Amino acid sequence: MALIVQKFGGTSVGSIERIEQVAEKVKKFRENGDDIVVVVSAMSGETNRLIGLAKQISEQPVPRELDVMVSTGEQVTIALLAMALIKRGVPAVSYTGNQVRILTDSSFTKARILQIDDQKLRTDLKAGRVVVVAGFQGVDEHGNITTLGRGGSDTTGVALAAALKADECQIYTDVDGVYTTDPRVVPKARRLDKITFEEMLEMASLGSKVLQIRSVEFAGKYNVPLRVLHSFQEGPGTLITIDEEESMEQPIISGIAFNRDEAKLTIRGVPDNPGVAFKILGPISGANIEVDMIVQNIAHDNTTDFTFTVHRNDYLNAMRVLENTAREIGAREVIGDTDIAKVSIVGVGMRSHAGVASRMFEALAKEGINIQMISTSEIKVSVVIEEKYLELAVRALHTAFELDAPARQGE
Repeated sequence: MALIVQKFGGTSVGSIERIEQVAEKVKKFRENGDDIVVVVSAMSGETNRLIGLAKQISEQPVPRELDVMVSTGEQVTIALLAMALIKRGVPAVSYTGNQVRILTDSSFTKARILQIDDQKLRTDLKAGRVVVVAGFQGVDEHGNITTLGRGGSDTTGVALAAALKADECQIYTDVDGVYTTDPRVVPKARRLDKITFEEMLEMASLGSKVLQIRSVEFAGKYNVPLRVLHSFQEGPGTLITIDEEESMEQPIISGIAFNRDEAKLTIRGVPDNPGVAFKILGPISGANIEVDMIVQNIAHDNTTDFTFTVHRNDYLNAMRVLENTAREIGAREVIGDTDIAKVSIVGVGMRSHAGVASRMFEALAKEGINIQMISTSEIKVSVVIEEKYLELAVRALHTAFELDAPARQGE
């Protein structure tokens, strides 16, 4: 017997038919003797519908009232799923975040979990009930309903698994696991049986949208084994764990992530004085713009060229800020480029293998792809290239690092 926390997202509970299917799946686990806690999102599209209603009243709804409103989406789902389970003879009980007492801070619309009272859940599990909990929500110390922001239901699932010391937290979604890269770009992409928290964090931060970064951080912090599974297809999925298996089969690279939503800005001819980086990036940070990659080059005339990347949505705002800075510090010019993309290779195997970066650069060179910027960490190498070469680059790297799935017979 195991204690398993299962999380089902909006598409998995998007209709009565799908809620019935989820109930069937949960019933099978219960029949195997496992204790089950189920965390669900609102039905797909429901949260957006509720936000749309709020915006008909006010373009900028009061955050506290918005949380009161959008939290009702999950309340509908938990009741429906509990009903579907009871109909099948499976004892079940539903709880909102407040009823469990998932205590959060008071940052409405983006609250963080502080503590979970697991007493009610343990009592119900001991009595043989399946516990169905509303994801994405909690309550602050003053009794106000709060929501956890984007990816909040994943975070609820992992947090409950940590509090209950569950054997596994299963995230059910519309893909059957974590792949070496996006199969829509590389048809030969492989599903990974296992990946480390560290690798998954890098993949998520670099553009892989299978899991939200926050839930992976939480799982890594509390060492909660995470498994990504398809909601309506059988299969082993992908296990995300702390273990780095030392074996001859351990690949150097586990996956390739990419991000099209990048833009590059360069300020040229900046006087090369101490504190110049802060003079450039301080106002950018002050405008609440997140900077990704940074490159600084010193010229022979005691000036420097400073290049950095931001999210493409922040490009115009960043350009305005940078042009003001250029005038203030006497820089020569500011230029920008929105036709770029970032491609990254990720793998804990890099720690024990030399020459990984040069192998990456060689593969790109063979395809005539120019590298504009480079960033590295212990388990990652990222490059900025022209966006038009993105898919070619991903395919070339996937083959170069031997990630392609073996051809099936007859292919």
